Parts: sequence; C-alpha cells; structure tokens
Amino acid sequence: MLCGIEAIKEALVDQAEDFSGRGKIAILETVFQGYGVFFANGDHWKTLRRFSLATMRDFGMGKRSVEERIQEEAQCLVEELRKSKERVHKEIEQVIGKHRPPALEDRVKMPYTDAVIHEIQRFSDIAPIAGLPHLSCDTEVFPILNSALHDPRYFEKPDAFNPDHFLDANGALKKNEAFIPFSLGKRICLGEGIAKAELFLFFTTILQNFSLASPVAPENIDITPQENGLGKLPQQYQIRFLPRQRG
Repeated sequence: MLCGIEAIKEALVDQAEDFSGRGKIAILETVFQGYGVFFANGDHWKTLRRFSLATMRDFGMGKRSVEERIQEEAQCLVEELRKSKERVHKEIEQVIGKHRPPALEDRVKMPYTDAVIHEIQRFSDIAPIAGLPHLSCDTEVFPILNSALHDPRYFEKPDAFNPDHFLDANGALKKNEAFIPFSLGKRICLGEGIAKAELFLFFTTILQNFSLASPVAPENIDITPQENGLGKLPQQYQIRFLPRQRG
C-alpha cells in the first residue's frame, strides 16, 4: 500500500516507468484478457493510450466544440429539471449573469466556485484506490488516494467540507500537491481534461438556474458513503431544485 502524497508521487511520478504496469484482477481477467486501455500493459498499453488520446482529441477534447456539446447537455438537463449556495450563486451572477450559459473561460474568474468543485472531489473521494500498478517482480502496489486527499498536513480540516482548502489569503485558487483525484503518473485518468470541463460547466449551469434544497433537515442527512468494492457511492437521497428568478 502506498500511503501519503510523498510515497504516491515517488512511485507514480519519480519512478513512473517501473510503476506503469497494471496488475491482474482475476475476476476481470477472463473478460478483458489483458485488452483495453485500463487493463493492458507494455507496448500494447502505450499504443492503446496514444490511440485513445488521439481519438478523444479528434472528437474535440480540449477544443471549443466539446465545450459547446457539454453546454448543450447542461442546458438540456436544466430544461428537463425545470419541467418535472449563496456564495457560489453570487459569483455566478457576478461573472456569468443570468442570460448566457457558462463557458470554460469563466473558470479562471471564479476561484470560489472552482474551489468548491475541488473540495467536492476531495471530500467525496469516489475512487480511493488508483488501480493496480506493479513492480517487475510482480509485486502489486495499491496507491491509496484517500491518504493524500485527507492528509492533515495539506488540508487543515481533512474530515470537514471546506472550500478554503483551495483558496489562498487573497481568495485566489491555489494548487495543492496532495489533490490527486485523477491519480498521477503514466496511469493518470485518460479523461481528466474532459471531466474537469464537465464538472465546471454542469455545476455552474445547474446553480445558475436553480437553488438546491433538501426536503429533510441538515442534521438528518447521512453523507457516509457506501463501499462497493471499486469505489464509493452516496446514500440514497432526495433533493429539491428550486428555479431561480431571471431578471
């Protein structure tokens, strides 16, 4: 087990080549048989990863066309929800307003909203283990991302939801080397770029159009995640989407 950002970084970044392999998961081996970008190894994996990245770029990853598609999906979600918190709302109103959809270039002007998204990823920690890299002697190594995302040396209150973890004294977004929800090194999540774009555009589009509320009292909300063997799942819950007034 690799615990703490120092150990994880030393293995997955400083010794990336040695730790770039993927161990075998018996229950999945008969299904994938070493194929697929997630389970492949060696030259086969490198070829698949290059092909996957090229294909995603061809489909517009990192380009404005993908931003437009995400905006369309977010707007469709908003309209569907319409049919059937304060600081973030204020920042959205100041930067974006009410009469246009959010755009990716808005993100640099919205440090608090970006910090909230970072803190949601850190606090929810849906993938606590980053795959199964292994040494040449077939020793399997498990990087425990949870140990970095909840390290009190890097996060003042690791067990509390606090967007200030990602804000400096001037209220600007700051980097934190222990923030690794997409893992590190050669096996870092292939879709990190598009995932970040989706998180920002969906989050801001929803909060631009709705106020969110729970039908139960805050003290009765259980946010303890359910373990499913591969990640963490939220408890079943209900949420109210209250349309915001458009000026």
